[in-house]
Amino acid sequence: MTQSAIAAGPLRRIMSLVYDVLLLLGISFGYGVIVLLLRLMVGADTMSSPTGLEQALILVGACFCYGLFFSWCWLRRGQTLGMKSWRMQLVQADDSPITVKTCIYRCLVSPLLIAAGGIGFWWCWFDRDGDSLQDRLTGTRILLLEKEKKG
Repeated sequence: MTQSAIAAGPLRRIMSLVYDVLLLLGISFGYGVIVLLLRLMVGADTMSSPTGLEQALILVGACFCYGLFFSWCWLRRGQTLGMKSWRMQLVQADDSPITVKTCIYRCLVSPLLIAAGGIGFWWCWFDRDGDSLQDRLTGTRILLLEKEKKG
């Protein structure tokens, strides 16, 4: 697939995120099983709720797993499964390869902008290049890929 210089639109980005959230549900389930097994191994009462510190550690671990998923996909091909389905690819704005630092920064910034009413996606409609606020803050772009030629 070759890249066009056109940034992916906000609706396409949101639909890609919906696909990826479904994958995150599977990751959450697997992570939950691991947490349950670890709690059993340390002799915790699995019928009671985790304490405040345990809850914080579980939440940090889940966020780490989600960030690892996105970073692994972006570093490999610049695409998550949702992005591949919607023909999009994450690239550095200066055309250099995606770095671990960029992935970490994007994983920290994006959830905050989504939680703030999706302002990062709204930004696409007002940005001269069609980039999201996440793109601007992290020095990246999500480009629309051309359709693959069949046959």
